[in-house]
Amino acid sequence: MKNYFVTLIMACALTTFLFMIRQKSQAQTASPSDNTGTAADPAAAKANQESSATFVTEIPPGYRDWKLISVAREEGKLDDIRAILGNDIAIKAYREGTRPFPEGTIIARLAWSFLSSKDNNEIFGSTQSFVAGPPKNGVQFMVKDSKKYAATAGWGYGQFDDGKFAGESKLKTCVPCHTAFKEHDFVFSHYAP
Repeated sequence: MKNYFVTLIMACALTTFLFMIRQKSQAQTASPSDNTGTAADPAAAKANQESSATFVTEIPPGYRDWKLISVAREEGKLDDIRAILGNDIAIKAYREGTRPFPEGTIIARLAWSFLSSKDNNEIFGSTQSFVAGPPKNGVQFMVKDSKKYAATAGWGYGQFDDGKFAGESKLKTCVPCHTAFKEHDFVFSHYAP
């Protein structure tokens, strides 16, 4: 198991490195005189910019009313308990086993600190009850839009800390880690009916 995680971390790091090199190479090869028409055509420039988007910078409305996909416990440096929610499109795709996920799928991850419940444990007579504590590690989203997020295999990634976009530097590790799950359309979570 330890070797699996070391391999996964190395794969993520290598993918990040290659992704950054690709982005830099694309930026260097683009010029005002290229044949894409982006310099002379503002609509083409906007379309090009949208197709190279990576990050979700606005919180999808109503996400707290979405249905539950699964619950997970993360240890290590994350050390949280989390709920994975999905909009109606995501829930339908999970229930029907549709892969790749359809356009408009949005998956949300909410996380809280993982605490032992003193009150519950007193009643049970042993330390056996754990509950969600204060929010932790922001709220994260994956949005499926193959045109807007073409540069990242059709998925946009976002994290919001206290309701504010966490910034691109915090999200640079999203794509490389999710690339390890390419055969699952880049999604970690499995549906827990």
